[in-house]
Amino acid sequence: MADRDELNDKPAAATTTADAASGEGVDAGRRQFLKSSMLAAGAAGIMGGLSMQMSSTAWAAGSDKPEKTEINVGFIPLTDCAPVVIASVLGFDKKYGIKINASKEASWAGVRDKLMNGELDAAHVLYGLVYGVHLGIGGPKKDMAVLMSLNQNGQAITLSSQLKEKGVTDGKSLKRLVDTDKREYTFAQTFPTGTHAMWLYYWLAANGIDPMKDVKTIVVPPPQMVANMRVGNMDGFCVGEPWGARAISDGIGFTVTTTQGIWEDHPEKVLGCTAEFVKKYPNTARALLMAVLDASRYIEQVKNRPLVAKLISGKSYVNAPEEVILGRFLGQYDNGIGRKWKDDHSMRFLQDGASFPYHSDGMWFLTQHKRWGLLKQDVDYLGVAKQINQVELYKQAAAQLKVAVPASTMRSSTLFDGKVWDGSNPAAYAAGFAIKV
Repeated sequence: MADRDELNDKPAAATTTADAASGEGVDAGRRQFLKSSMLAAGAAGIMGGLSMQMSSTAWAAGSDKPEKTEINVGFIPLTDCAPVVIASVLGFDKKYGIKINASKEASWAGVRDKLMNGELDAAHVLYGLVYGVHLGIGGPKKDMAVLMSLNQNGQAITLSSQLKEKGVTDGKSLKRLVDTDKREYTFAQTFPTGTHAMWLYYWLAANGIDPMKDVKTIVVPPPQMVANMRVGNMDGFCVGEPWGARAISDGIGFTVTTTQGIWEDHPEKVLGCTAEFVKKYPNTARALLMAVLDASRYIEQVKNRPLVAKLISGKSYVNAPEEVILGRFLGQYDNGIGRKWKDDHSMRFLQDGASFPYHSDGMWFLTQHKRWGLLKQDVDYLGVAKQINQVELYKQAAAQLKVAVPASTMRSSTLFDGKVWDGSNPAAYAAGFAIKV
């Protein structure tokens, strides 16, 4: 049975390596960037380009001036924290009259707690975590807001090399092993209402494995996944990059599926905050959204990704080898057991509506919360999404940056098991799975 007590898991202070108030991590990142002789010329061009655009945002000095100019924004060491880190390190924040203090956090539970108590103004955060807090699932309830989607795709389910030695290479062979070699199988995800839990549960169930009955699931913070697999604490895990690639690099596991292999262009992390923050500081929220959206546009250009990988690889940020980050960041995949491919649906930050806070995206996580018993009854799925996802604020920011906005807040997708999600009947969708609580 999945351990839902982990909703109240507290982060270990020793693994928090950047302080939001001091901004030391940001300064260290800037120093690292400026000292890089190999990339100095490119950096000068970037910063020069940013300063040239300052005049285009003079409107921020008027009635839309940010009410709060220094913002503490949390992140977890994952490749998809890049929009927040780059907005700070490369000065996109200054264009909009704010300073982002990028704060490295130890766990998603810690991010949740700091958002709720005000230590963090906003965060790079799991989509489903925001929705869970808003509904009070498994812990204190607080009205929340999603300013934008930070990325699509770019996560993976990793299985241990020991499973490979027993003939497991895909979901079907894992199902056979679980059925015939009886023991306790343990799989890790990063937060019970979060994205990684939902991808893991969905994939297991689609392969006939009940994640609530047939295996044990535990919560492990993303940067600790590889170390825990190395010492045999788990048979598999679902987490964001670069930790799937790191497991392969270290020779302890293989990628059984990417999450874009489960749902092509799926929603993932968001820029989240409390509803109170948006209400109290609407101009600040808009400025933050614009800074991160602008950084996302920069990252979306493939030519910029080697520099971004170099910057976020540092100890103040992801703390992983640059080459481990870069491969999958560029869509160059190796599953660790003989298959290599170029994935055209790897991590996206802006293109094709990747940053848009679709109502249907948030609603999908609610259907899975209901499916797995985290929600005891159906809710007003669309109503909740409209409360949380700040579509109008996003449109205002997008208009300033001339970023295209999708025509609808709903989108349709077909997942790898053939089930279609379009948000039209969420209660029926949640109830329509053969394996559920």
